[in-house]
Amino acid sequence: MSTPWFVFDVGGVLVDETRVWQGWAEALGVPYDTLWDALKEDIRAGLSHRHTMQRLAPGHDIMAIRKARLAHDAPLEHDLYPDVRPAFAALKARGIRIGIAGNQPLEAQPALEALDLGADFIATSAGWGVQKPHPRFFEEVLRACDAPPHAITYVGDRVDNDILPALAAGMRAHYVPRGLWAGMGQSPVPALEGLAEL
Repeated sequence: MSTPWFVFDVGGVLVDETRVWQGWAEALGVPYDTLWDALKEDIRAGLSHRHTMQRLAPGHDIMAIRKARLAHDAPLEHDLYPDVRPAFAALKARGIRIGIAGNQPLEAQPALEALDLGADFIATSAGWGVQKPHPRFFEEVLRACDAPPHAITYVGDRVDNDILPALAAGMRAHYVPRGLWAGMGQSPVPALEGLAEL
């Protein structure tokens, strides 16, 4: 019998990204609520973050701002949702192995490692060279766990990027709808109110 794994997305699952979006609003010169509402509106329309930012702040060099913000946006202790450390401790006590893998820049990996959450591996899309929802991202998850798909549960906040592709890869999935993508899309698995339900 294979050792069970839980592999966690980062933003919206482990990390509350409010501070990141507040920083972006300041960099773009718009109120935080304006940016948040515009992002939600554009997500519903299938448009990208970059589109939202260019729409709200035409003339700004979005890629230059992103590059300047990379170090500031790396996860910090106070960005963690309060249920993360207790949930990880409870899972470890049950003999479950833990991975962290999400669509993140390279700079996020050392920042996550510095939080010392007790994960068995931490990986980023930038490090793997592939982003969710591409199937190869989930092939990398399988490789990192060195376990059969049915032994792995992917925990994510997005139906399109996390839940559906994890299920398509033969994994189990848990949906935690919080953060920017909360309530976006119809999940084939029940929604959890938080990580304590794991």
